[in-house]
Amino acid sequence: MDGNGRWAKNRGLPRIKGHEQGADAVRECVEGCGDLKIEFLTLYAFSAENWGRPKTEVLALMHLLERFLKEKTPELLEKNVRLQAIGRLTDLPDACQRQLHKSIERTAGNNGLTLILALSYGSRLEIIDGIKSLLRQIEEGHIDSAMIDVEMFSKHLYTRYYPDPDLLIRTSGELRLSNFLLWQLSYTEMYVTTKLWPDFTKDDLFAAVEEFGKRQRRYGGVL
Repeated sequence: MDGNGRWAKNRGLPRIKGHEQGADAVRECVEGCGDLKIEFLTLYAFSAENWGRPKTEVLALMHLLERFLKEKTPELLEKNVRLQAIGRLTDLPDACQRQLHKSIERTAGNNGLTLILALSYGSRLEIIDGIKSLLRQIEEGHIDSAMIDVEMFSKHLYTRYYPDPDLLIRTSGELRLSNFLLWQLSYTEMYVTTKLWPDFTKDDLFAAVEEFGKRQRRYGGVL
C-alpha cells in the first residue's frame, strides 16, 4: 500500500494524514473484495524496515493501527471478515498486540473474506524464521533433512495457513517487491497502477481483477 507519504506531501499535509487517508482506502479494498467474493486479501501494512523511520512517525502509525483495529472490528464482524496477521508481531507495542489479538479473536468465527495484515513483516526474516523452525524440527528428531521439500518448507512460513497469492497489486507506480512474500509470489501475476494508495478505490480494484482475468497463467509450462 504505497504512496501515503507522497499523497500527503502533494497536499502540503503531515505524513500521518496520508496514512489516515490510506486507512480509508483499506475499507474500500475490503468492501471491493467482498463484492467480488475474494477469499483472501493480504495488506502490507508495516514492514520490518519501517521501524527505521522517524520515531514520531512510527509512534503515530502504531496509534493509528490500534485505533483502526478498535474502530473497524465491529465493521469486520458486520461484513463477515476474518482478521489475521503475519510478521514478527511481538515487535509491536503491547497495546497494539492486545488490540490485534482481541480483534482476531472476535472475528475468528467469520467465514467470508480473510483479511491478513502484514505487520513488522519482512520476507527475508520470514524465510530465516522458517529455516530456524526446520532446524529445530531436525534437532528434536521430528524430521530428517532429506524430507525437506517445497511443500514442507512452505508449512514453516508465516503464511502456512493461506494459499499463495494469485495477484499482487502495486500502487504508486513502484516496480519492486519491497521484501514482500518473496517465496509465495513465485508465480503471482503483478498489476502496477500509478494511483497512490490513499486514492485507490473499489473501481481500481475491479480494474486490476479484470486485467488479471485476461492473463494466461502457465506456471512455467506451455498452454
